[in-house]
Amino acid sequence: MPDIDTFTWQSWPGLAIAVAIALGIVIIVTGMLALAARIASRKWAGAYATFGPPRRRLRILLALIGTWIAFSLTLPPDVVEAGWRPAINQTFRILVILAAAWFTTAIVQLMFERVLRRYDVTVDDNRVARRMQTQLRLIRRVVVVVIGLLAVAAALLTFPGAQAAGASLLASAGLASVIAGLAAQSTLANVFAGMQLAFSDAIRLDDVVVVEGEFGRVEEITLTYVVVRIWDQRRLVLPSTYFTTTPFANWTRSASELMGTVELDVDWRVDVDAMRAELTHIVEASPLWDERVASIAVTSAVGGYVRVRPLVSARNSSDLWDLQILVREKLVDWVRREAPEALPTQRVEVGEVAAGADLGADRDARGRSRARGPVAGEAPADGDESAS
Repeated sequence: MPDIDTFTWQSWPGLAIAVAIALGIVIIVTGMLALAARIASRKWAGAYATFGPPRRRLRILLALIGTWIAFSLTLPPDVVEAGWRPAINQTFRILVILAAAWFTTAIVQLMFERVLRRYDVTVDDNRVARRMQTQLRLIRRVVVVVIGLLAVAAALLTFPGAQAAGASLLASAGLASVIAGLAAQSTLANVFAGMQLAFSDAIRLDDVVVVEGEFGRVEEITLTYVVVRIWDQRRLVLPSTYFTTTPFANWTRSASELMGTVELDVDWRVDVDAMRAELTHIVEASPLWDERVASIAVTSAVGGYVRVRPLVSARNSSDLWDLQILVREKLVDWVRREAPEALPTQRVEVGEVAAGADLGADRDARGRSRARGPVAGEAPADGDESAS
């Protein structure tokens, strides 16, 4: 325990006490902020959880600043004489810059999240919401990347002589940019393609697309790639340039409502009108139907079968898929219970030839044989004059 009369702040005990005081102040400040967030959450639900990430990053930033101040004021003389002060200040300077950038990204993400909540993609007509979600998410990524680059540049500029090095780099930037452009041609192409996809409204988040023969939804759009969630929960990751150079089907390009078909092969004796009535009964009893389209058309009548095609509509692709399955199951059950004559049937007709017709054909064959003469190796018939 140091003597109070001889105690000085520029010592190791003074440094430890100063750091403890600084951290204590940080804890008090962040505690007050957390208490304010809890009080605000009583009026605005979720406020405490919303401000959680920025609050934790602010705690780290304030702790670094407080510790830096404590080191600057109470650094022991032996450490100063050894020339460690510039290195310590440089270390804290870089850490504070990076922590400040980390905290700034949290604030930016919080602001974007609050804006994104205004655009609900769970509603029926969500085309505008999906477009805004796609563009805002991409802008958020760009802003975060820019903040990171600025933080790294600011940290590098704290080193002595970095400005002169930067000037020399700018002098050779022309050649370096050409070399870098050639080396990263595919990467830059994907970046520009990602921005083009987001702002040209070609695809949006939650769009239903068919790519590489797979049916799925756009789950994520980044600067370099697009993630498509396939119906069986697999993820298809495609470069952004794929959607700018390869044709693909976008089922929800202009609207989220969709129409789909169900094909059934039935017998020629099917009552199409009764099947139409049953389809109307099925869709009217289902909440999946959007009350737009429900019809049946006969699309083929060859090969011994009649092909009927029920056409139904739904609010989105998920409801359409479930409605198609429901209609198929219900119609199959209806054919089995109410119209068994419509079950697919293979017909084979076996014809019987009359006995008189067989005898007449046999006599005609014998007459033609006599006119031609005996066949080699065959005995002549009795009474045949040509045999003598």
